[in-house]
Amino acid sequence: GRQVEGFRFRQYLLMEEILKELAVIAVFAIGAQWVAWRLRFPSILLLLLSGFLLGPVLGVVNPDELLGESLFPIVSMSVGLILFEGGLTLKLKELPVSGHVIFRLVSIGALITWIVATLGARLLLGLSWALAVLLGAILIVTGPTVVGPLLRQIRPKGRTGAILKWEGILIDPVGAVLAVLVFQVIILGGVRSVPGFILIGVLRSLVVGVVFGLLGAGILVALLRRYLIPDFLHNGVTLMLVVSFFAIAGRLAPEGGLLTVTVMGVALANQPWVRIQHILEFKENLQVLIVGVLFILLAGRVSVGNLIQVGWVVVIYIVILIVVARPLCVLVSSWGSTLRRTERLFLAWVAPRGIVAASVASVFGFELSAHGIEGADLLAPIVFVVIVGTVIFYGLTAGPVARKLGLAEKDPQGALIIGAHPFARSLAAQIQKLGFHTILIDSNYRHVTESNFEGLEAIYGNALSEEIIEDVDLGGVGRVMAMTSNDEVNTLLALRFPELFGRSEVYQLLPSDRDGNPASSQMRGRLLFGQNATFDYLSSKTNSGATVRTTTLTQDFSYSDFLKQNGRNVLPLCLVTDSGRLQIYTLDHQPTPKAGHKLISLYLANGQHG
Repeated sequence: GRQVEGFRFRQYLLMEEILKELAVIAVFAIGAQWVAWRLRFPSILLLLLSGFLLGPVLGVVNPDELLGESLFPIVSMSVGLILFEGGLTLKLKELPVSGHVIFRLVSIGALITWIVATLGARLLLGLSWALAVLLGAILIVTGPTVVGPLLRQIRPKGRTGAILKWEGILIDPVGAVLAVLVFQVIILGGVRSVPGFILIGVLRSLVVGVVFGLLGAGILVALLRRYLIPDFLHNGVTLMLVVSFFAIAGRLAPEGGLLTVTVMGVALANQPWVRIQHILEFKENLQVLIVGVLFILLAGRVSVGNLIQVGWVVVIYIVILIVVARPLCVLVSSWGSTLRRTERLFLAWVAPRGIVAASVASVFGFELSAHGIEGADLLAPIVFVVIVGTVIFYGLTAGPVARKLGLAEKDPQGALIIGAHPFARSLAAQIQKLGFHTILIDSNYRHVTESNFEGLEAIYGNALSEEIIEDVDLGGVGRVMAMTSNDEVNTLLALRFPELFGRSEVYQLLPSDRDGNPASSQMRGRLLFGQNATFDYLSSKTNSGATVRTTTLTQDFSYSDFLKQNGRNVLPLCLVTDSGRLQIYTLDHQPTPKAGHKLISLYLANGQHG
């Protein structure tokens, strides 16, 4: 009896220890990304640092003991979910313009990167040819977990963003498949024709990935279109199908699951029959947790001794990847394309490595070490250092380079204004005169035509349509102002845009109830201008002769003087500070103008006192 009680007590302590490790991982997985967001720092660096400190340095987390043999299957499946989410963001209409460049990047460009990375690993790092070829295949990948946040932060103009997004998602299964095939060659040995073996393996993975990816997407669309899944189970059933097809395809072809879920995501994103926006939002939220947990688990397995053994020479290896492999890859892939020189330079400057490289290196390093392959235990540390080095380099330099090339702005202050009625046009004209990029979107063709006639950039369409926003070049735009005549549409717009601009930069007009009084309902956007600033109020004042003008405040003409002169005849709208920032007046924030500031206001006609 005592032995049974002792066993139960030990099991209880073990369970407590596992719960503690899981809690620590969850806290750091989300906390590191939160801190990185606050510091405007690449989150992957803090995640890797957290995993390294929690694992080999402090010994708080031991991934191998925590998850045992299930660690790598969990990692593999999690990577599949990340690629599925990435596939949901890809639009086929982007391919006619840049498809040939994307195809070359994931084919010829990948081959060039593979060759350069292999030679560097052999000659610099001293790995055997077998391990050098494997490491080269692993380092082909970039990945959405590192490229996506970088693009959101930089928001480049033109075609470069779409190209990098497509490459980052498609290159992951390509690199993983090649790495698996090289791994199998190493393990099996005695393969008579290695190129033939790899070619057949790639074709098999391609066929399985495309067939099962389209099949999975087709089944989900059929179920959703026939309303056979209740709304509250949409995400659950989607997750079930993704995991199922990932596992089935993975059994039929080397890393066929990764390509399957990627194709499945792309097919779902481009079909016209059912909306999948709510599924995408769920997968994006799930990705935040998955990425955080994976990086901490994989970094926690890296040995301090192996890092020391790798040595400083890996820094030179990273330099070769940055200054030789990537530029050569882009040069060949973009040859003869219509990309501008600045766009090619920026493409050559962005190739950070991410979660797929880390996961594949960890899995294969462990398996090869178990088979007694000398030097295999160095794969994961080398990739760990490459990830850190490339993320630091590109994270710190990609933004300045994009701005230097004229492809991005450091702190975009322009405005996307939904609605092109007279008041919106007047406001946009003043903002534009002060040097900020403004874009108007309206479903009223006459309003759009009049806007263009006045020299404003205006687009005809429904701002709630995904296609419209994807076609708009938002370079230099840092906020959205929903100012349509429909309060419900404004609210829907305010619900849609936080992902793009952040909740602090999403604004909407104050809604009114049927009696014309301001409604106090809980709106998602920040309410614009003032207590009476409903659409009806602003339109009626504008139609009665009110105008939007800009006033420059000085030491001799302060804001107090401005108020004394105009009193209740003005409604402040926006303020441009002496540092060049555009601030919007809202119910929860009324900026205080100072000398040197430029104040945009609605000047009411005589007798129009608000």
